[in-house]
Amino acid sequence: MSSKLGEKLVVAISSRALFDLTESHEIYEKQGIRAYSEYQIENEDKPLLPGAAFPIVKKLLKLNENNHERPVVEVVLLSRNSADTGLRIFNSIQHYQLDITRAAFSSGRSPYRYVSAFASHLFLSTDPTDVRAALDDGFAAATILPKQGNQSDASQELRFAFDGDAVIFSDESEKIYKKQGLQAFTDNERAAADTPLAGGPFKNFLAALHRLQRDYSPENCPIRTALVTARSAPAHERVIKTLREWNIRIDEALFLGGMPKGQFLRSFGADVFFDDQTSHCDDAAVHVATGHVPHGVANDSSEEQK
Repeated sequence: MSSKLGEKLVVAISSRALFDLTESHEIYEKQGIRAYSEYQIENEDKPLLPGAAFPIVKKLLKLNENNHERPVVEVVLLSRNSADTGLRIFNSIQHYQLDITRAAFSSGRSPYRYVSAFASHLFLSTDPTDVRAALDDGFAAATILPKQGNQSDASQELRFAFDGDAVIFSDESEKIYKKQGLQAFTDNERAAADTPLAGGPFKNFLAALHRLQRDYSPENCPIRTALVTARSAPAHERVIKTLREWNIRIDEALFLGGMPKGQFLRSFGADVFFDDQTSHCDDAAVHVATGHVPHGVANDSSEEQK
């Protein structure tokens, strides 16, 4: 993906994902845009509290500290605020000393269309509609859910965990499982072990992370990735060979055979986990920040949409 921001990893983030705007959003919902605008202007010198994606953004930007001459990450802000009400957001960015200088304020309209303009590799938002639109346009995107509880994370590594089917890979195999059951899925994956899976919405983001990782030795890399999937043997072989075909390294692979993922994600120390199924996301969010990826067959029914 070409980018006017060079070879950087570009992450677009909504203001409500970066900061906790719950109070002001309630004012907007109950009293309207005028009351919301007045509230934000009156409080524009009062820093907002961190939101669900704030810790992830801090670690992403920290990657630039040892690369002053060639920053490797760019975080851009996408917001439904106007430039006027968005001043509080920029003041909060300055308060927390976040190196975020580029932003799009869309005054109430969806800002997702600027995901493409910034050539973003990833879009994090709290708005499922915007996330779906970005996914439909071919970009990695997720609705961010905060980690429950106050578990501290002293690790300096940035750790990303991904589900496989419908996230890193297409949902072609998951469709077989949904329609025909586990045995048909297993038989298909065994027969197609040497046929690479098609890429899912997060393939390009994972590839961009891998390009950053190649600049470091494996022992000193500040980024670590994990595949955390409900697959088990023999369905694991096709996944491994697909990643090999793509020439993408994954640091850890957990084939859980349907076991709940939350405890494993906590053991891995994931800063964020991406999954297409809401049940997996709800379990994971007890332990780590989680991004729901509303993509693929698991999100076709209204019961699965969130």
